[in-house]
Amino acid sequence: MREIWVNKINIKRILEVDNLIKIGTFVEITNKVLDPEDRSPVIPEETKSTQLMMWVRGFTTTECNLGEETEIETPSGRKVRGVVTAVEPAYTHDFGRYVSEIAYIGKQAKEMIFK
Repeated sequence: MREIWVNKINIKRILEVDNLIKIGTFVEITNKVLDPEDRSPVIPEETKSTQLMMWVRGFTTTECNLGEETEIETPSGRKVRGVVTAVEPAYTHDFGRYVSEIAYIGKQAKEMIFK
């Protein structure tokens, strides 16, 4: 099996055939968009030396295993091929740490508007 690297993690086939990901399961795939030599010459050196990768989430259209290439259908109906890197991935973003100055902006804005 070929080696697959995602976010500096080497993903190998860890699910057996009896643990196939079923059709219609929500997954995340990754795919290489550009090799380093194909990237624009006007981007920073650190960026030029890396592959341009994409991550897409959607529903499997065929049975597959983690680490295998498959096709997914996104919620908008787009069909995309890539290597499965996560099964039922969570959305884990946030808005950063609390900033005390922001707590008073709404109050100050109301005072300025309604004076």
